[in-house]
Amino acid sequence: MTGDSRLHVVMVDEELPYPPTSGKRIRTLNLARRLARRHHITYVCHRNADAQEARQAAIYLAEQGIAPVVVDHTVPGKSGPGFYFRLAANLVSSLPFSVATHMSAAMKKALSELAATQPIDLWHCEWTPYAHALRHLHGRPRLIMAHNLESMIWQRYYQTEQNPFKRWYIKQQWQKFQCFERRVFAEANQVVTVSDQDAERVTTDFHGARPEVVENGVDTTFFRPMGEEREPSHILFLGSLDWRPNLDAVNLLLNDIFPAVRAAEPTAHLSLVGRHPPDWLAQDIQGRPGVSLHGDVTDVRPFLARCGQLAVPLRIGGGSRLKILEALACETPVVSTRIGAEGLHLENARHLDVVERVEDMASALLRCIRNPAAAQAQARLGRRLVLDRYDWDMLADKLEQIWLSCAQMSRISKLDSEIRSSRFKVDTPSTMEFRI
Repeated sequence: MTGDSRLHVVMVDEELPYPPTSGKRIRTLNLARRLARRHHITYVCHRNADAQEARQAAIYLAEQGIAPVVVDHTVPGKSGPGFYFRLAANLVSSLPFSVATHMSAAMKKALSELAATQPIDLWHCEWTPYAHALRHLHGRPRLIMAHNLESMIWQRYYQTEQNPFKRWYIKQQWQKFQCFERRVFAEANQVVTVSDQDAERVTTDFHGARPEVVENGVDTTFFRPMGEEREPSHILFLGSLDWRPNLDAVNLLLNDIFPAVRAAEPTAHLSLVGRHPPDWLAQDIQGRPGVSLHGDVTDVRPFLARCGQLAVPLRIGGGSRLKILEALACETPVVSTRIGAEGLHLENARHLDVVERVEDMASALLRCIRNPAAAQAQARLGRRLVLDRYDWDMLADKLEQIWLSCAQMSRISKLDSEIRSSRFKVDTPSTMEFRI
């Protein structure tokens, strides 16, 4: 570590986190670009699937002072015969599918070359499955950023899956991730979670030291009230439409929740907004009255400004939902399941409406439609809390202190080891001569 406390941190991830079109990318980018003003960050990852996006992302990160190192390897897709062959092959692997499919010799080589040629203060794993890529590196501390507890997500997949064969396969993945997370969390010098609940689970389920917590946040200057008149009967769903928990929530909205709302309020309409919507979803909403799909929009704020409420009917998930923070920063009312709102320090009936069961979502949305003034009052209180607790600048400061502490502990440990080694050399010559 340099004398001026400027660190060289190598962040290891699946792809470059730009454009910020998913919760994970938003968090990563907001924290990294703030910390790049104070520290040297090298970002090592596999190539983004979209070649144009990859080029734009590399340029943007370089402009932010982050040095991108893009490994010439693309993670295999999740469709076609090859995908199902890899699923079957994973049955004989001890690693979870998400870990095995993200492994590459090119990544291992790139990391080894960095370790051999550059002074590095900290290895920062930005997605838990990539902790496996850091196992061969020694001599510098390793930090794991756990955006979610992957084993808990797979447990919830298992609990909600109805197909017996899929349920059996998912259980294998759940158990593999339990073993994987237990091992890599124990090997890491530091684990960081995004919520107190996840930190407690790491401590109790994996019997490790309690992780540090750096919560999810929001850019409160970008997301703010826009003064537009809201449409109380306009329901918004916002989220990446290529992530299984969100697609599960969308199916619940389309097949159960929204039809019940529209039966009671015929003027109600639903907007689905998110990146990479699958083809089947576009086909599915054809002929569904009051439903529209908006994929890969450049700015979600107009939707947050006009809608009457954000619906978060999640029953699978982990970590915490940035979209709830973004909505409240815009003073948009929120109706969520307990799982959707978990990890956030928000109070039910004060900052948002939280229901225990998905089956209760329709009634909660109808209350919001029929009493928009009360919903808006909750959202205003929600924004105040967001301003006080969830601004990215404060959260970046907290992560920086964790970085500095982790690197400093490693430096002290190294000095202590060198002192012990030098003492051994001084104290043992006579013994060595006797053995000779």
